[in-house]
Amino acid sequence: MKLNAKMRNAIPARDFALPGARKYPINDKAHARDALARASGKPIDAKVKAKVKAKYPGIAQAPKSHKEWENL
Repeated sequence: MKLNAKMRNAIPARDFALPGARKYPINDKAHARDALARASGKPIDAKVKAKVKAKYPGIAQAPKSHKEWENL
């Protein structure tokens, strides 16, 4: 589900991988996977991975290929 501004503002800070900046929402598994993909290769990658892993232990890293995404 795509978040609009009103929905994003309603998400509690704890449901963001970077709560202070309210970046990378991880309010559900789809957004957690998206956060992993968007943070991949950036300096904040480890923080995002740790936060996603803590909330969704089954999602350890972003899939590397389109086929892996389809199998989730």
